[in-house]
This record gives sequence, structure tokens and C-alpha cells, in this order.
Amino acid sequence: MSKTYSISELASEFDLTTRSIRFYEDQELLHPTRRGQTRVYSSKDRVRLKLTIRGKRLGFSLAEIRELFELWDETRSGSKKQLHLMLSKIGERQAALEQQMKDIKMVQLELESAEIRCRQALEELHEKELNEKHSEEERAGSTGKSSAPSSATMH
Repeated sequence: MSKTYSISELASEFDLTTRSIRFYEDQELLHPTRRGQTRVYSSKDRVRLKLTIRGKRLGFSLAEIRELFELWDETRSGSKKQLHLMLSKIGERQAALEQQMKDIKMVQLELESAEIRCRQALEELHEKELNEKHSEEERAGSTGKSSAPSSATMH
């Protein structure tokens, strides 16, 4: 008799919620048997759960994972068709990741450029403020008056 697992055992082993495992069951990735109201998962379900988690980590959709499982289930030992499909999916995922890396590098360059422009603009504003303050002090010094308006000129 092969080993069986409860939903809580699988949840604990794979650090998932029982709700996630039931969701994978709803998506027809797992096929537990029932003992009354209790789900009983086989070793095959455990392997499929492990492969599902791995597939998700690699960026495969649940539909793609299900498609691979269905091909496996057809032959019981895998097939050229399954392996070719897997290679195709891997190639697609690698191409998508390469494009994302290019996009990320482009965004990084744009952010660096924007940061440089902002810092230059801040420096120019700072220099302008210093020049204006210096000019006001020179005017005040040449007339002998403070740069603050006098109370006589205010209404």
C-alpha cells in the first residue's frame, strides 16, 4: 500500500495554505480520493503538487502545468510530445525573461538620467538663490539700507 497524505500534511510540507491546495484541486491539478469528508492525497498527488509549485516559480501558468500533466497522464511514462512541449515552454519563458531584463535595464537607465537631471536642476536653483541673495546684500550694502522694506513704504 502506498503512502497517503492529508491536506494539512501537504500544506505543512510545502508551506501552503489548505485553501491553495483545494484551489489546485479545483484546477484539476490534484485528484485526491475521499474518505467521507476527508481528502486523501496519494504519492502521485504529492509529486504533482511539488511540480505545480516548481512550475509556478518558473513562471508557468496553471493551464500550462495542467497541459503537461495531461500529456504525462496519457502515456504514464512521458513522451516525446511532452518533452517537446516542455522545451517549447522553457524557451518561451527564457525569451520572456530576457525581454524583461532588457526592459528593466532600460528603465534603470531612464531613472538614472532623470535623477541626474533633477540633481542638476536642484543645483542650478541653489546657485540662483545664492546669487539672488548675494545681489540683494550688495544692493543693500551700496545704499546703506537693509533689503527689508521699511514700514513707511508699506500700506
